[in-house]
Amino acid sequence: MKPIPKIELHLHLEGAAPPGFIRGLAAERRVDPPAIFAEDGGYRWSGFRDFLRVYEAATAVIRGPRDYARLLELVLADCAEQGAVYVELFVSPEFCGGGDLPAWRDHVAALTETAAAMAAQGIDSRAIVTPIRHFGPDRARRSALCAAETAGGWVAGLGLAGAETVGRPQDFAWSFDCAREAGLGLTCHAGEWAGPQSVRDALALGVTRIGHGVRAIEDAGLVRDLAERAITLEVCPGSNIALGLYPDVARHPIARLVDAGVRVTISRDDPPFFGTTLAQEYERLADAFGWTEADFTRMNLWAAEAAFCDAATRTRLAGLLARADGA
Repeated sequence: MKPIPKIELHLHLEGAAPPGFIRGLAAERRVDPPAIFAEDGGYRWSGFRDFLRVYEAATAVIRGPRDYARLLELVLADCAEQGAVYVELFVSPEFCGGGDLPAWRDHVAALTETAAAMAAQGIDSRAIVTPIRHFGPDRARRSALCAAETAGGWVAGLGLAGAETVGRPQDFAWSFDCAREAGLGLTCHAGEWAGPQSVRDALALGVTRIGHGVRAIEDAGLVRDLAERAITLEVCPGSNIALGLYPDVARHPIARLVDAGVRVTISRDDPPFFGTTLAQEYERLADAFGWTEADFTRMNLWAAEAAFCDAATRTRLAGLLARADGA
């Protein structure tokens, strides 16, 4: 299969931090690294709750705008190596300044500068500001205000991540209304650990995309609704398998969703935690379902149409995909 320009819509910035980067930051500060690493040097976790604990422990080592800018440069360089031309990253004000607006502005300034430099090298990106669900609706409001006050340019969307079984999406309606009024794109994690109803609840917030959303396959009516409304799913097969949601790629529902007319895109979620790369995701899907370059190009066109970017960027991305498809 020839190289395909890839668009990734579901990548957590902190969740993409290589273990070596976290250990390096700890060494620079002459502090002991958190006890979250396995003997092979990777992250060590067991089950989703423990994954969240390890994720937040690793994130706690990343402090301040300079650290985040270094991480963004590293992550985008890795994306480019795997053929990505555009990436949207979940970034939380909770981790970038504790929900404080001035601190968040400082982080956004540093991240925007780095993103612009990397875009000049061929890898474009945008940020999806992300309240953390298990931190509660009140703290989510602070993140939403941070998003609204820095909307435009690199900050392009609002999402909701964290423990999906805590509360309901409707609890965060104020935050989504705030972001919508600021002109931000809307997405929400749902239909991963919680069932199909969580997807319906997320749709009630007015989102155009669903993070994961794979358990929608359990509700035929919901699948029809997703297809008819052209809702885009940010599917992360390697993440779902690593976390035990499905036993292997062949039994993952992504192909059944596509066959039912649902728009899906391919992403990695938190790649160093799950031992995956963007190239591996494509290779495994091709092997499991016989998907061709044309199939993947169609999914990347769906991603371009669903991206929270400006019209000029969307047109450019579509042009890149069309040229690659016709080459």
